[in-house]
Amino acid sequence: AIAEVCRALADETFAAAVDGRIPLVLGGDHSLAAGSVAGVARERRLRGERIGLLWIDAHADLNTPSSSISGNVHGMPVAHLLGHGDAALAGLAGGGPALLGEHVALVGIRDLDVAERAHLRAWGVRLYSMRDIDQRGLSACVAEALAHVTDGTAGFYTSFDADAVDPSSAPGVGTPIRGGLTFREAHLALEMVADTGKLVGLDVVEVNPILDVKNQTAELAVDLAASA
Repeated sequence: AIAEVCRALADETFAAAVDGRIPLVLGGDHSLAAGSVAGVARERRLRGERIGLLWIDAHADLNTPSSSISGNVHGMPVAHLLGHGDAALAGLAGGGPALLGEHVALVGIRDLDVAERAHLRAWGVRLYSMRDIDQRGLSACVAEALAHVTDGTAGFYTSFDADAVDPSSAPGVGTPIRGGLTFREAHLALEMVADTGKLVGLDVVEVNPILDVKNQTAELAVDLAASA
């Protein structure tokens, strides 16, 4: 069922890219990124081009079905975009993986399991943890991440999980982790994304109205999407 949803979404983002539009995908479970990003990657592949991926999240989402402890598919979309894991979800871009590890940067990470650490090393993905952000500043880390995802690519997709933001500002998420980005840091990150002029698609996901408090997380998501 998840693969079918992601396939339909990939077709939608592919069509948007063909029309010269930048798709904005509002979710929902972060597993949808296996489709949203793949659709744009498929369109660029037809031009002989590659895209990068800026993944802003508390989690790396680098597990596969065989490595995942929880079995949650929303912990796997980056692995699927890199061509690993479930064949149906990993093949949505057509003609091979949607992305190369060398074109992927993860920002805001603060919950990483043992398998994901191994996959980071094996697949060549760049990571900027909350410790990096605390020590070096958000601006420096995002600037490096943007340079990384635009090096050798024709643009980049940004997938933003609301749980990247600290739960004090974004309580309406399924897997809250303390110690996240402030609203201003998240807003700055997406302003920097917009400033590049190279954004090819944007997800804002994991907003759960059932868990939200006074619509706080939904309103935050709207503000952040507008900033990009």
